[in-house]
Amino acid sequence: MSSPTGPHPPESTTAPLRPSPPPMPWPQYLRARGLRPRKGLGQHFLIDEGALARVAEAAGFQPGEWALEIGAGPGTLTRHLALRADRVVAVEIDERFLPLLREILAPYPNVTVVHGDILQLDPGALVEGHPYRIVGNIPYFITSAILRQVMEATPRPRRVVLTVQHEVARRLTAGPGAMSLLAVSVQVYGRPQIVARIPAGAFWPRPEVDSAVVAIDPYQRPAVPLEDPEAFFAVVRAGFGQRRKQLHNALAHGLGLPDTVVRAAMAAAGIDPHRRAETLTLSEWAALCNALRPFLQGDRGPLREPPGGSPACGKNRGETNPHPDA
Repeated sequence: MSSPTGPHPPESTTAPLRPSPPPMPWPQYLRARGLRPRKGLGQHFLIDEGALARVAEAAGFQPGEWALEIGAGPGTLTRHLALRADRVVAVEIDERFLPLLREILAPYPNVTVVHGDILQLDPGALVEGHPYRIVGNIPYFITSAILRQVMEATPRPRRVVLTVQHEVARRLTAGPGAMSLLAVSVQVYGRPQIVARIPAGAFWPRPEVDSAVVAIDPYQRPAVPLEDPEAFFAVVRAGFGQRRKQLHNALAHGLGLPDTVVRAAMAAAGIDPHRRAETLTLSEWAALCNALRPFLQGDRGPLREPPGGSPACGKNRGETNPHPDA
């Protein structure tokens, strides 16, 4: 079976739906078992059954596909996924919830609970090579790390559906002029879109802000070819490291390079040194990385272009092809 590494043709069928799981008074149920959300883990559990169904539906499961759930918590979303996916692998880092998950999910034999940190696990190994989709309600402070982990997984998921703070969702889907390190990190690997807004009252405990459901469809290959992702993201991180500064200043400071070198590289890439990081397109970041790469130092020593002159970070394709998988 080939690896599902890109967005797939429009899906004309969906997996058969079963009856919705019965509603539960989650706050009372958890309190009765002495289980309270941990602030240190950013735990805000989605408990509204209508919102849970919308999240599960947004994944668009097809027959035979598995679900990899990030952060099962008490199993509120896991039950909905079990009704839609062929199998569910539910990852939960908080060991307090493991006995409860086994109890709640006993009626769903297609669910496997894994105790662990998703950042330390291999998504492809968890689903045993089956085609899969990732779904989760993730805390703000590890959004970027989780996204990088799942978007670089092998095989890649067919879709990633995450519930995040609404402002984070807006950053993820922003275009040039409002780009961020988070947006670049996601959009180089897939196409994100906001598919639903979830009010704060749908969670327990209630957070201070609303959330949004973001669906990301991974590309068959990155939006710009990445021969050396580490070099690419080192340049992007440096560019966004001091957002109030003009890009040449931010890069010189972040990469530890003379301003004259940075300006020359930007000129070679066709980028005005007075621009700011949020205005660059993905192709411009790739061109800039190629121009800067000979001057970067890494753990492996000086970074040079590979033999034959093939692009190290990404080749500037221009912006005429909005679908990098085409």
